[in-house]
Amino acid sequence: MRLNQNTMLLGKKVVLVPYTSEHVPRYHEWMKSEELQRLTASEPLTLEQEYAMQRSWREDADKCTFIVLDAEKWQAQPGATEESCMVGDVNLFLTDLEDPTLGEIEVMIAGVGVGASLLAPLSSLRGVTTLGLTKFEAKIGQENEPSIRMFQKLHFEQVAASSIFQEVTLRLTVSESEHQWLLEQTSHVEEKPYRDGSAEPC
Repeated sequence: MRLNQNTMLLGKKVVLVPYTSEHVPRYHEWMKSEELQRLTASEPLTLEQEYAMQRSWREDADKCTFIVLDAEKWQAQPGATEESCMVGDVNLFLTDLEDPTLGEIEVMIAGVGVGASLLAPLSSLRGVTTLGLTKFEAKIGQENEPSIRMFQKLHFEQVAASSIFQEVTLRLTVSESEHQWLLEQTSHVEEKPYRDGSAEPC
């Protein structure tokens, strides 16, 4: 989504940056993991397919993707590449054509100890303020109990379960009180221009 291509979100434990071609090799290595493929219901792609996917996600109007960096590592090592500091990604999908206020949220963390619990509130608030979303859903594999517990702690409630797809659907409806809670959870986060607003080379 071009809406976030020049936006960086700087927190104490994580930094969110747009998904660019620079990040693809590391992301591709992660997704070779059978465990991550199983937890994210993903099929393995070739490196060329991964680059094509990154380009399409950058252009698609219904996907908002950020790469998650370890803030401490990124700030402590001047000159460190973003690729070397990558720990995951977070996505918002606008997939319900009948309800433009609903977004599906997906968090994938390949690193540990990086404030994963911040990512869902941060993405939700981003969806509220920039995309006009008021409802968020997360579809999680039934056996991925840590992820289910994390979303439940973040006020998501289970609304459906599928034995066919072996997944549960959790939902957060952003009332006024929930909006205030999201603001409190992310009050320390700064929004800054990504690379001084320069567009990624084609």
